Amino acid sequence: MEKLDKHSGVSAPLNLVNIDTDMIIPKQFLKTIKRTGLSEGLFFEMRFDEAGNKKEDFVLHQPQYEGASVLVAGQNFGCGSSREHAPWALLDWGFRVVIASSFADIFYNNCFNNGILPLALPQSQVDELMKDANQAGRLKIDVEAQTITRPNGDSFSFDLDPALKHRMINGLDNVGMTLENTDSIAAFEEKNAAECPWLAA
Repeated sequence: MEKLDKHSGVSAPLNLVNIDTDMIIPKQFLKTIKRTGLSEGLFFEMRFDEAGNKKEDFVLHQPQYEGASVLVAGQNFGCGSSREHAPWALLDWGFRVVIASSFADIFYNNCFNNGILPLALPQSQVDELMKDANQAGRLKIDVEAQTITRPNGDSFSFDLDPALKHRMINGLDNVGMTLENTDSIAAFEEKNAAECPWLAA
């Protein structure tokens, strides 16, 4: 998993509440277990009409948001089903940070499992960052310092669980976290083999 300690990127606004995982990536795109190529289905029903024509007025189709890597959204982002394809699709598009006033729990944890930083901020701060995003403003996120810096130089602090912070800064998924304890695991296996040799037979 790619680490995220500092990030600077164009922000894109999606000022809607209760964006569920089916809106993020509809069910017809869930047939694959590959994590690449899913950007094709990201926000599909908002990006295309029933005939498959691109909706040019959708935010991510506008030229100023090309390459946007920070998404500023409404409250309760990622609600609905627990599909992990939702963060996969966001990451495949290029988003590394999602900012909202609240997230669904499973989606929130899935983001950390896949190298996306979900930041829950007070609604008043999200409103200010939404203004920046409406102008395709570049936001700077410092995970170590736990700050977001706006284009005008103002900054907000954010809370982040120390364990989740460690994961992001070091690029650790669940397997990576386990491998951090390789010495302890080896010591346990050696002790267990000595005390219970029949288990190793």
